[in-house]
Amino acid sequence: QVQLVESGGGSVQAGGSLRLSCAASGFTYRSYCMAWFRQAPGKEREGVAVIYLGAGSPYYADSVKGRFTIPQDNAKNTLYLEMNSLKPEDTAMYYCAADRFGCGLGIRSFHYWGQGTQVTVSS
Repeated sequence: QVQLVESGGGSVQAGGSLRLSCAASGFTYRSYCMAWFRQAPGKEREGVAVIYLGAGSPYYADSVKGRFTIPQDNAKNTLYLEMNSLKPEDTAMYYCAADRFGCGLGIRSFHYWGQGTQVTVSS
C-alpha cells in the first residue's frame, strides 16, 4: 500500500527557510513520479515542483523557481522540498503526491497523496 508522510512544516518569517520531507513507502521508489503541491485557504491546489524519480530533471512552478528545490534521498525513499526566501504568499498546506504513470504539475496526474503539512510565513 502506497503511503506518503509529510513532515517539516511550521512557522517562519519572510525571507526564512524551511525543509519539508515526504517519506514514501509501498512502491518501487525510482519507478514513480513525485511532486509537491500546495493549497492556500480559499484557493485551488497548485503544483509547486515535480520530478520523475528514475531519471529526470525537476520542474518548478514559476512562482517558486529559483527559491525552491526538491532534493532526494533514494536510500531513505524520501523527497524533500527545500524552501528559501519564503514569502507570505507561500503560506499554505503543502502536500506530497506520487503516481506510477502521471507526471506533471496538475493534480489529476497523481493518484496518491499525503496528509499535508502546514507552512505559515509571516511578514
